[in-house]
Amino acid sequence: MNHFKSIIALAAALARPTAGASAETTHILWKDLRPVTQAVAEDAGVPMIAAKLPDHGETLSVALQDKTIQLAGYALPVDRDGDLVYQFLLVPWTGACSHMPTPPPNQIVLVTPARPYKMSQAYQPVAVTGDLKPDMEKSQLFILDGVSVIQSGYAVRKADVAGVDTVPDSVVLPVNSPWSFLNKKKN
Repeated sequence: MNHFKSIIALAAALARPTAGASAETTHILWKDLRPVTQAVAEDAGVPMIAAKLPDHGETLSVALQDKTIQLAGYALPVDRDGDLVYQFLLVPWTGACSHMPTPPPNQIVLVTPARPYKMSQAYQPVAVTGDLKPDMEKSQLFILDGVSVIQSGYAVRKADVAGVDTVPDSVVLPVNSPWSFLNKKKN
């Protein structure tokens, strides 16, 4: 009887449709999006910015092209209506792009959720799952003191988005940084 139940359970599992049925999800970290030779943000004591890098952070990791990935980061809305977000930038630290210098393009992912994502505040920690495409694209970001044009190096369209409690490889700003207030957890 148990053998029969096992066969039915296996058949049910195989019959279930899955997103990207043939693709396996690869959990990646922010370092996987930049060349191995590029300095790590923590090594410099402050987050890396495009202007400091010889290639301005435009060298992308093509090894991940068209792979189904999952990456955790902070969502910064680009296109929203109230608390529904239709497109956002995924960045590796809070404050990136609006309160402090912009990360290099290879550390910014333009995300279009499969369904509008309900977001109560900017820099909400999320995990994004979908097909990663190296794609240099510019987005207009409306911030308090005007408009900023941000270049992202990757895109994930039709992404599954889920809230998370922490970002595993998040950059923590040094205590003496003028932006260290962004390290504090929001309650």
